[in-house]
Parts: sequence; C-alpha cells; structure tokens
Amino acid sequence: MNEIDIKRISAPITTGIPLKTPQEVADSTSCRSFRDILQEQIDTSLGVNFSRHAMNRVLERDIDLSIDNLERLNEGVRLAEEKGLDDTLILLDEAAFIVSVKNNTVITTVNKEEMTGNVFTNIDGTVVI
Repeated sequence: MNEIDIKRISAPITTGIPLKTPQEVADSTSCRSFRDILQEQIDTSLGVNFSRHAMNRVLERDIDLSIDNLERLNEGVRLAEEKGLDDTLILLDEAAFIVSVKNNTVITTVNKEEMTGNVFTNIDGTVVI
C-alpha cells in the first residue's frame, strides 16, 4: 500500500446529519419553563409587572390573570397613582393584590379563600375594582 491508500483508510467516514453539541441542542430548542413564559407574557402584555414572589403566589393559589382582570388591575394601579398612593391594596372580585405603585409591580397576591381573616399591613390605600 502506498501513502495515498493509507490516508484514505484512516479518514473518518460521516453519514447523515452531523451530531450537534449539547449546547447547540439547548440553544435550538426552547428550554423555558411555563413560569418564565407566563411572566414574559404578563410583562409584555399589560403594564403592571409581577415580582417572583407574586408570580409564585399566582401559580400556587390559582388566581385568574385573564386579560380582563389584568386590565382592571392596571386601572386600579392608575387610580392609586392619581391619588398619590405607593403601597396599595387592589381588590378584584376573586383576589387581592398588594402593588408598589411607584415600581408598577405586584408584590404579592391572595385569593378569595385566604382573604377572610387576613390583615393587610404597610399599605397606604385600597382600591376596589
């Protein structure tokens, strides 16, 4: 055998699609959690932001964050801002939200079942929507 034949034999043979590295696979597929996607939708859709704690409470307590409720929540934030409130309790039909108006952020939320007997402190106003 001559040198050319030896080089041909030792060359790797690749068939099909080359394998991707784990990083390339992770980059090409969506590895985001439901929570991340929900938070992104809330942040980009309607004004008010949710803290990580508030988002956890929304998921744990199965609080309805429909478009209608988010619009009402934003209206409550707007009313609180007009009155010069900062940490505000905003009451919707089935939930209560503590909102930092100056940061435009929901700090925590409580569902209807947990509102009874609950004491809300460190707020400077309440908006009923």
